Amino acid sequence: MTDASFVHLHVHSPFSFLDGASAIEELVRHAADLGLPALALTDHDNLSGAVRFVQACTAAGIKPIIGCELTLADGHHLLALATSPKGYANLCRIVSAAHLDNPRGEPRAAWDNIFQYKEDLLFLSGCRRGEIPALLYQRRFQEAEAAARRLRDALGRDRFILALEATELPGQHAVNQALVELADRLGLTAVATGNVHYTTRERHPVHDVLRCIALGVTVEDPHPSRPFNDQRHMIPPAVMRERFAWYPQGLVNALAVAERCQPALVLGRPKPPRFPLPPNQTAQALLHQLTWAGAAWRYGRVSPALRERILSELAVIDHLDMADYFLVAWDVVQFARSRGIRTSGRGSAADSVVAYCLGLTDVDAFRRNLRFERFLSIERGEPPDIDIDLEAEHRDEVAAYVYERYGQDHVAAVATYHTYHARGALREVGKVLGFSPEEIDAVAKRMPHLPADAIERALHRYPELRTVSFDGDQRRRQWMALAQALAALPRHLGTHSSGLVISAEPLLDVTPLQMSAKGVVMSQFDKDDVEALGLMKLDLLFLRMLGAVNTASRAIQRHNPGFDYDRIPDDDHQTYQRLRRGETIGAFQLESPAQRALHPRLRPREFEDIVASVALIRPGPIKGDMVRPFIARRNGQEPITYIHPKLRPILEKTYGVVLFQEQVIEIAREIAGFTPGEADRLRRVMSSFRSQAEMDRIGEQFVAKAVERGCTPEQARTIFGYIAGYAGYGFCEAHAASFATIAYKTAYLLEHYPAEFYAALLAHQPMGYYPPNTLLWEARRRGVAVRGPCVNKSAPEYTVESDRAIRVGLRQIRSLSGATLAAVLNARAKRPFASLADFCQRVAPLTSEEAEQLVLAGAFDSIDPNRRALLWQLPAVLDGARRAREAQRHWDLRTETPPAALEDFPPLERDLREYYALGVTVERHLMQHWRPRLRQRGVRTCAEAAQLPHRHPVTAAGLSIRPHRPPTKSGRTVVFLTLEDETGLIDITVFEDVYMRWGDDLFVSPLLLVSGKIDRHGEGVSITAERLAPLVPTDSMTVR
Repeated sequence: MTDASFVHLHVHSPFSFLDGASAIEELVRHAADLGLPALALTDHDNLSGAVRFVQACTAAGIKPIIGCELTLADGHHLLALATSPKGYANLCRIVSAAHLDNPRGEPRAAWDNIFQYKEDLLFLSGCRRGEIPALLYQRRFQEAEAAARRLRDALGRDRFILALEATELPGQHAVNQALVELADRLGLTAVATGNVHYTTRERHPVHDVLRCIALGVTVEDPHPSRPFNDQRHMIPPAVMRERFAWYPQGLVNALAVAERCQPALVLGRPKPPRFPLPPNQTAQALLHQLTWAGAAWRYGRVSPALRERILSELAVIDHLDMADYFLVAWDVVQFARSRGIRTSGRGSAADSVVAYCLGLTDVDAFRRNLRFERFLSIERGEPPDIDIDLEAEHRDEVAAYVYERYGQDHVAAVATYHTYHARGALREVGKVLGFSPEEIDAVAKRMPHLPADAIERALHRYPELRTVSFDGDQRRRQWMALAQALAALPRHLGTHSSGLVISAEPLLDVTPLQMSAKGVVMSQFDKDDVEALGLMKLDLLFLRMLGAVNTASRAIQRHNPGFDYDRIPDDDHQTYQRLRRGETIGAFQLESPAQRALHPRLRPREFEDIVASVALIRPGPIKGDMVRPFIARRNGQEPITYIHPKLRPILEKTYGVVLFQEQVIEIAREIAGFTPGEADRLRRVMSSFRSQAEMDRIGEQFVAKAVERGCTPEQARTIFGYIAGYAGYGFCEAHAASFATIAYKTAYLLEHYPAEFYAALLAHQPMGYYPPNTLLWEARRRGVAVRGPCVNKSAPEYTVESDRAIRVGLRQIRSLSGATLAAVLNARAKRPFASLADFCQRVAPLTSEEAEQLVLAGAFDSIDPNRRALLWQLPAVLDGARRAREAQRHWDLRTETPPAALEDFPPLERDLREYYALGVTVERHLMQHWRPRLRQRGVRTCAEAAQLPHRHPVTAAGLSIRPHRPPTKSGRTVVFLTLEDETGLIDITVFEDVYMRWGDDLFVSPLLLVSGKIDRHGEGVSITAERLAPLVPTDSMTVR
């Protein structure tokens, strides 16, 4: 029941960043439970929560009031509430200027901006940090009255309101009385408010912890900005009536203010960008012209069926006024290609023939019969989402073009919110509670990457947490409880890695803006908020593999000028043989253990098999048990059946399995006669499974329409149940085909040009599944020579030398700055370095840390291979070089410190230091050092294990790579990892019983000893573990 006696006008959510302890949805739900007819949101200096606040209020049936608590130049606070869309736009401008006109992280609203954009805004005097309340708390009554008078005259009597708080602070009642007296004297309105930072008093400890985190103090440290009491909850109207029994008009006035605040943030109206057009040209006409030109380029002859498909897509695009959006995407791709930057389209945009004709994607939706409505439909009416992959190192260049081309006022990066997960929550709460860094590390380092509210469940589920306990005392229990309470709360605002929002109208009127850490202007809204606002988002994603492909292509063309990556044949027999062997480490999307295990079973022989494999190895299909029936049918091990003849042409290419989301749409249209929009809605409902009721409703609709088209009710229900069983796990075929194109071509490079491709992969790290050391040793196992870094020969990145050997680049060396690297290249261009002393004198700036890492990485081995002796000489050499530079004379090399009579480091220490300095070992794999003792104990190499027959017992040891727990159909835990040694890799499967018994150190030990049995599937081989132990290499080579 609505309690229309009061409305909270001063409310903070977690988007006040470390000053709000209840989620927006919880705040709104609690307000609805209290019967409030409306609720305001007034976060500190931002509007980040505004969109989801409006959505939550709409769902709860209460009126949202959009506001903000502004920090002024003098540090005082002022509350602003929007009374209309115009007021919201003005508030966006005030908030944006507060951020953009001040140092990042220190927003300050300027009075000039407030006065300029005060229209349709109401201003409340604020909390105890407001100028007037602060003066009253200090009993400076005349100054308070002067300030109130000044603001009344500047803002307007009807816009400026005095706020009375009910948070039970010492002296607050006297301040409230003084504010009422001021209101009477100056003809102002006074309203009763709370100062809400959480729903109920039970959340006070969480709020206190958040404030301690923000302030960098512990709970034992007093601080004036910590909450004084637990009265910052959403005080119920009945309690507010009691507290303001002396001034009930304050509650009435609060209701009146809420009544003045009409809906200010309108969601859903599309706001497409505007493409700069030539005179007398429309966006639709230009798009049509470019599309038909692209069709001639892509297809040559345009068949009647193709023409009909293009015309139907263009009609939808025109109807939804999306032509400008497609032109913007085309323009960005054209710019990138004009600069030699490789691009690739991904996602559902590849369902569009228009996108293919414009060059936005290389997937032919017409040939593949992909459904355009998966991407865009009139009935859905939502903005399309075009994703463009770019070489990572050029993304900022392309983004800068977008800002310049479409105007700084019309382009902004999209925000993302970094929320608390288990490890981060435990670390920050532990620090606030006064635990030592060692105590915190002992817990956080072992904690899996989980949501913060899963900590307690994790203690009982994961064996690596057996040594972690929160039961010791009340303080430790409080640590876990408070860490869990931070679950999903935003920690700070960040920049989305790819999203740019482009608007026809100035963004300042639509979204608040601020400067990102990267130095670009960003919206305060995330991608979902932007979509809800109707703004168009263009995703410029950086795909490091595209850069690697370009780098490899250039290296190949140096000895094979006719090579063209874009013309790689799609039927190369040797490439498919490599895929069938599962030897795909380094290939895009095909290198994970799951993919390498799939291909020997799938035995791919054509491009469509790669498309299927990209779609199959996803959490959904694996959990839904789609892999087994697909492979069995593909290989003729079980019959391909269709429960209705009309399903055959739709599911034939996937052997009767509903693998792709586009197939769900096609089935709905063919069987039930759904419109494109209805079919896509069915796909969405099945994919997200929002509610059983919604599934039941759309199921009834499907059955009824299918019966009208000739199915029996039983057939219709069977078909719906069949597609419902698979559709929730289906993958977008257009996306799979986009990725499969790159996947196949990189597998081709892996087969035919391993040196160039591995050098390119190593030069573009980090990316992919495996660390650089694994890639480097995989290249060596492929017969590619690898040479260490050299101050006289290495380029900045990994390169291929004239004899097709890979040379490690100088940029890989730990701590080496860009300035020092440039100095090295400039100095050696004049003449090679003759000695360590020569290098140190000629390269400046050079720190002792940089010089040390160069030595340990082996960069001076060609000059003197004794790294220990060079390290011993280094302090004297650096000092001499410094003194020589200061004297502005060349150092007489004859006066160098004589080489120390020291033996070099022992091989293991030398390699460990090299690994630390370089991230790889070049001459020896670390496992080679322990191989003799391991052999004495019957431990096999990975290569030897791979030769054993099925179910043969085996013990192997190696570096543990990427242990992880993917979802499974049964819900039981299965851990997958890869062991690597000097001979190769072998994949390990650890089932739940073995994991629970032996998994204490599985996720924390870098070296593992695994005993189990060989598991063979065709040419694929792995070990099913029966026992695990950390490998602790010592002088006696013991194994714990």
